[in-house]
Amino acid sequence: MRYCFPTTHQWSGKYWGWCATLLGGATVAQAQQVAPVAPYVVGAYAQGSFIVAHAPAVAHLAVSHPTGAELNLQRQTTGTAPWHAWYRYPKVGLALVYYDYHNPRLGQSFAATAYINKAIWRTARQELNFRLGTGLGYFTTSYDRFDNKRNSMMGSRLNATIQTRIEYDMAVTEHLGVLLGFAFNHYSNGATTKPNRGINLPSVVLGLNYHQQRAFRPQPAEASTEPADIGRFFLNLSTSYAFKQLDEVDQWNNRHYSVFSATVAVGRRLNRKSNLMLGLEGFRDQSLRVEQLRNPQTGNRLPDIKKAGVYLGHELLFGRLAFVSHLGVYVYNPYKSNPFYYERLGLKYHFTKHVFGEVDLKVHRAAADALELRVGMKL
Repeated sequence: MRYCFPTTHQWSGKYWGWCATLLGGATVAQAQQVAPVAPYVVGAYAQGSFIVAHAPAVAHLAVSHPTGAELNLQRQTTGTAPWHAWYRYPKVGLALVYYDYHNPRLGQSFAATAYINKAIWRTARQELNFRLGTGLGYFTTSYDRFDNKRNSMMGSRLNATIQTRIEYDMAVTEHLGVLLGFAFNHYSNGATTKPNRGINLPSVVLGLNYHQQRAFRPQPAEASTEPADIGRFFLNLSTSYAFKQLDEVDQWNNRHYSVFSATVAVGRRLNRKSNLMLGLEGFRDQSLRVEQLRNPQTGNRLPDIKKAGVYLGHELLFGRLAFVSHLGVYVYNPYKSNPFYYERLGLKYHFTKHVFGEVDLKVHRAAADALELRVGMKL
């Protein structure tokens, strides 16, 4: 620093500019050193699977052993958002997955999924992670009443997918790691097209990871205060729309039926990661009236197809994003077309503090009932 302050009194504008440039450059360099870097991981894996025969109607398809390949890119979270530290700095990633089912009725599938990869145990050379992701999958073939009528798993070529995985990564060099994982992949169209038994694939995963920076250590963060809304109650008002088919006859005629719902829910934020929900909702599924008319046993008196339910739910929070799970019971159900209870799994995203959107899969006893598109307000 003494070189910037000479004893002579003949200061010049040029000299001051030179000093300012040096000091400014040093400040920028220091800021760059402090700012956390988000290292990436690139992976390439092979997968071996078998098909679960989860219903008698799909047993004839669960005879092959699908094989697949995956490419993915992950980025390490660094604490730029509060939830990074709450979940001990997980990775977020995008994966491209290919499967060959070695069965002409099922063909091949291609999927793109976004996921979160959370460390269960981590050392300088080893990691044990849990991964959860969702996305879209495309099948090269699906049910067709003329050419592929025995494919009772996939009623459409475009499907949603859910992936879970436990994976172990061990370093073999400074940047290269060997990965061994056990995964479960599910593909389904949410009953938008029938048949829709879906396909379940338990898999063994083996591959390589390239780590830009293996032993990531986040910068020490200042002590953050708890979110201001912990312990507070809030109100959600929402409505959803879905469309579905009853059976293969509707696919032949390309006919879909609308499903509507309206929901009022009270929630309470329990802690950094969780909301607890209690909701009351009403449903109108137009396919049920058609189902009644097709069934001669219903006679001339047709029960009301409207339903009402009460649910208890949980939201796992990741900033603006939340994983939603509900367990509900029908309290008004004149037409007994389903069990007395229902489940729901979904993804919720807050566009603003008060407006959210949601994609939900409503399920009856492990069978998809409707893929709901929901919009709502938080008050």
